Amino acid sequence: MSSTITIAPGSAQPLTVSRLGYGTMRLTGPEIWGEPANRPEALQILRTAVESGVNFIDTADYYGEDVTNRLIREALYPYAPGLVICTKVGATRRPDKSWVPFNTPENLRQSIENNLRTLGQEQIQLVHLRLMGHGPVPLDEQLGAMFELQREGKIQHVGLSNVTRAELEAGLRLGPIATVENMYSYAQRTTVQLPHGHNPGGEEVLDLCEQHQIPLIPFFSLLHALPKSLDKITEVARQHEATPAQINISWLLHRSPWLLPIPGTSSLAHLHENLAAAAIQLSAEDMAYLG
Repeated sequence: MSSTITIAPGSAQPLTVSRLGYGTMRLTGPEIWGEPANRPEALQILRTAVESGVNFIDTADYYGEDVTNRLIREALYPYAPGLVICTKVGATRRPDKSWVPFNTPENLRQSIENNLRTLGQEQIQLVHLRLMGHGPVPLDEQLGAMFELQREGKIQHVGLSNVTRAELEAGLRLGPIATVENMYSYAQRTTVQLPHGHNPGGEEVLDLCEQHQIPLIPFFSLLHALPKSLDKITEVARQHEATPAQINISWLLHRSPWLLPIPGTSSLAHLHENLAAAAIQLSAEDMAYLG
């Protein structure tokens, strides 16, 4: 099992990162809104993750709003060489905490400028276009705006998030797609409808990502696997003297070399637990048993 993964391996500026990243969404307040309940711990989580070898951090300016970006800058700036901060655009939050599209070319430019300013960067290494239902803005117009920002040097690599197989195929026809970020876990592999929207599953695009050497970044990998208390996960966890959360992460790492999990947490203790999952070696028998 490889411990690293390369983003955009065929490009002029590939990015090689450790295969266990960190997703910042859980650092915000309730319902992904407002400041963290324990700000010192949130800052320490970010510092500890990077000190422990994590060099891929996922964020968005609509987390909080803009809470995680400000935490990242406070905790980590000036950024360590090789640290990749990946953000998302294409959505925003309303005062009622709803999630809505923010995907016109003008919206996307505004979001990129906001991310650059808050993070203190001149260029963002990787930006996912989060699809929230196209509405009046077709995919080619959204991606066209992203590629224009890339040509201007504000974005190094463009990715897609929350995409169906058909949308990924369409995106690949429009230009180079560096990464895909979809919901994916041991228990939740295919499309699901949640209160905040429609979420295509990672399993539905994994083979296409592998074919094109596109890292697939699973989100919500723990949220939807653990509450089910799945018997097989529990049994394998017992055999490895691990937690179900750790086996879920390890399953993703073993499922495909093109998976880059980003488990998030607001607990420093859980961060250490998640990072330890990278050392768990699941056998071929384990993987066959888990299915």
